This record gives sequence, structure tokens and C-alpha cells, in this order.
Amino acid sequence: MSATASPAAPGAPQPLTGGQLWLAALMLASANFIAVLNMTIANVAVPNIAGALGAASSQGTWVITSYAVGEAITVPLTGWLASRFGSVRVFVWSMVLFGVFSVICGLSSSLGLLVVARVFQGLCGGPLMPLSQTLLMRIFPREKVAAAIGIWSMTTLVAPVVGPILGGWLCDDYSWSWVFLINAPIAIGFGVWTWGLLRRYQEAARRSPIDLVGMALLVVWVAALQLVLDEGKNLDWFGSPQIVALSIVAAVGFAAFLIWELHDPHPIVDLRVFRHRGFTVSVATICFAFAAFFGVNVLTPLWLQSFMGYTATDAGLATAWTGVTALFVAPFVAQAASKHDPRPLVFVGILVLGLTTLWRTVATTDMGFWDIAIPLAVMGLGMPFFFIPSTGMALGSVEPHEMDSAAGLMNFVRTLSGAFATSIVTTVWSDQTTRNHAELVGLADRDGSVRTLLTQGGMTPDAQNQAVDLMLTSQSVMLSTNQVMAGIGVIFLFAAAIIWLAPRPANAVEPGAGGH
Repeated sequence: MSATASPAAPGAPQPLTGGQLWLAALMLASANFIAVLNMTIANVAVPNIAGALGAASSQGTWVITSYAVGEAITVPLTGWLASRFGSVRVFVWSMVLFGVFSVICGLSSSLGLLVVARVFQGLCGGPLMPLSQTLLMRIFPREKVAAAIGIWSMTTLVAPVVGPILGGWLCDDYSWSWVFLINAPIAIGFGVWTWGLLRRYQEAARRSPIDLVGMALLVVWVAALQLVLDEGKNLDWFGSPQIVALSIVAAVGFAAFLIWELHDPHPIVDLRVFRHRGFTVSVATICFAFAAFFGVNVLTPLWLQSFMGYTATDAGLATAWTGVTALFVAPFVAQAASKHDPRPLVFVGILVLGLTTLWRTVATTDMGFWDIAIPLAVMGLGMPFFFIPSTGMALGSVEPHEMDSAAGLMNFVRTLSGAFATSIVTTVWSDQTTRNHAELVGLADRDGSVRTLLTQGGMTPDAQNQAVDLMLTSQSVMLSTNQVMAGIGVIFLFAAAIIWLAPRPANAVEPGAGGH
């Protein structure tokens, strides 16, 4: 059925209007928000969780990894799940079960139970991202589809920024359990309420054969790859036999998965949507630009908290300016994307992100709060120009019946790109810091003037060594941060160029306004 069919179309559900429309939009946007939020909200809580449950901090990171694995498995399955059981039914059950497993996470008395509950929370959270997107586009009238894309895009961009702030505040003022329990009333309450509002959009299920081989291959290679990305830095990457073995499993599993899915008559993941050049180019642009954005989003609070003396809350407040300015610009971008060729909008948006990131390569350890926050606020101006039109182009390039599969694959690639960015950025940052430190040691205090001043100040030789090492470490971290930002800036510029490979859309969002 068509989400934007006219009321006169036989068999088409009447579109929601007025308060019902915006209430449904709020619930769908909230679903996407909490699914994306849970990628980052637990990051700052790991030390608290590990301490409370009697586990090592290195074991506590499994709280993050387990959710990422579960989510990465079900995101690309969304199209098949929606086809077999109906998109509204899958969405509602995913929401309710997400809330249930959030409660189990919050009440867990052991790390083992928490990790298992996080896997299931991730499995339930996976379909929420693509289905909230496609359902938003189906319940909005045709002329307001751009607004639907804008709403969904902003929850996707703002949630990773809000996550560390909210997680830090809950851990500091309450307890780690609330990092998970806070999801429950939203997920369960909105899930049940959504069924009442949207069951008219529930389509008939199609009982196609289950591609068990494709499903098994997907679980194997995605789980192996996610473990490599999450645990690689802790295990010294390819110096670890475990990482080497997992990498081989991921590579072989991925190759077998591609071959099987492209030849199976009823694939579990419909890879044929990549035949649309507009979809492929848009997803490639989103992949590189979102990876770069996620890299900045990971590195900035890490640098601020580890070496600039910021608390988790203060670091969150600095990075939050990206989301604040983005929210102001998003409505205007959504309207522009529905009326004009979206490619120049995407190009300009990513260009702003790239140039702002390059602006940040001259950062120093003497910077104040606003010196850090202002470039981040400027980045926020570029984010809606990048994400809203590129999302509309991607979903506007596929057939209506391919919508759920396309949304699932787009979100899957975006999620993986964020995981790759996190691993690569943190590893390169750490390695560059070590390299810079070694180089600065050879250059520092060649004429002995610094040590002379320290001696005159009454410092012992040991205290002098510690003071010099602290100064060198601070400067080597600052250099490393600027060097990584330069690399991220170049990736942004590359992503901006990719979008011109897409064909000019006849109508940026109209083809994506359909359902099944």
C-alpha cells in the first residue's frame, strides 16, 4: 500500500492528521532516539558498572560490545522481518521487548546476566531505527514527507551527542542502573500506544521461505566483525591470534554471505537494492561522512575528559552545541530538500563539516570552553544539510516495496561505519600520541634551560622528570588530536565529492513516500 496515497485510493489507510499525526511522529522519533542513544549512553557508565558488579574495567566493555553485536545483526534483517510479520507489528514488539530487556539490564546482579540482556536489547533495538524511519514517511502526507525525514534525521544525529551527557549525569547523581531503566517507560508505553495509532498501516504478512543459510552467515560474519572492531584495540589488533581468527571468520563469512544472498530466490537481506545508483551513492556518502562525524564525536569528549580536565558533564555540554545548532537549521533544510536538487545541499553540508574539522587542527592546550564549543556549533549547522537530503535521496531511489530493506541496509552500513570510525580513531590517536611523545623527548630542553628553571624553583630531579614528562604528554596528545582531526577533515572532503556521482533525482523524496 502507499503511505501517501490519496484518501480516495481504494484500500489505502486514511493519513493521520493534526494531533494524532504529531503524537505518532513523537513516538516513532523517540524509538529511533533511544535505539541510537543506547550506542553511547553506557560508555561513560562502564567503570561504575564494572565496580558495582565486581568485574574488571576490560570486562565491563562487553556491556557496549554485546549491544552493538545484537543491533548489527537485526538491522539488515529489518526488511525480511517487516515483510514476514508486518512492519507495524515488528516495530511494536521491538519497542516493548526493548523496554523489557532494559529493565532486566538495570536490575542485573551479575555481569553475565547484564551482557546477555544487552545482546537481546540490541536485537530488539536494531529494527527500531529503519522502521521508525519508514513508518514516519508512511504516516505523513506527501507534502510533509520532508518534515518526516528531518525529524528522524535529527534524532539520529542528536542522540549520540546526548548519550554521554545523560549517562554521566545518571551515574554521578543516581546509579548506573538508571542508564538502562530510563528506557523502559518510553519503550513499553510508546510501544503499546503506537499499536493503537498505527495498526491501520499494518500490511498483510507474506509467508516466504526462511533463508536459514543466509541468516546463519549474517550472524557469523557480523558478530565476528563487531568483536574485531570492539576488542581489537584491547588485544593489540593483529598481534592477537583471537583477532586474526575472528578477522578470517568475518572475511570468509562476508564473502559467502554475498554469494549466497545474490543467488538465493528469497534472500534474508535484499542486496538487490544496490542496483539503484542513487541509493548506492547516497549510502556511500552517508558511510564516509557519518564515520568522520562519529570519529569527531568520539575523539572530542575523550580528549576533553582525559587531558583537558573536563568532567563528563562539561565535555557533554561542549559537544552538545553540535546538536543545538543542528536543531535550529533542520526544519529549513527539510523544506529545501523537498523543493531543490539535494546534491548541492549535501555537498555544502559536508564541506562545512570538513572545513570546520580542519579549523580544529590548530587547537592548543590553552583553549577555553567557547574556543572548543564554537567550532562544534558551526559543525551543527552543516549536519542537517548533509544527513537529511542524503537520507531522502537514498530512500527516494528505490521502489516502494523495497523501502524497509533499503532503510535497514542504510542503517546497517551507517552503524558499521560508526564502529569502524571508533576503532580506527582511538587506535590512531593512541599510536600518534606515543609517536609524538618519542619525538618531543628528543627535542625537549636541549639547552637545559627548563631544568635550570625547575632547579631554581627547588624541584628535585625526580619531580623535574615528572613535570617535563607531564608537559610532553600534554603536548603530544594535543598534536595527536590535531593530526587525527586533519585526517577526518580530508575524509569529509572526499565524502562531499562522492555525492556528485548520484543522478539528479526527478523528485527527491516522493518515491520514498510509499509503503508496501
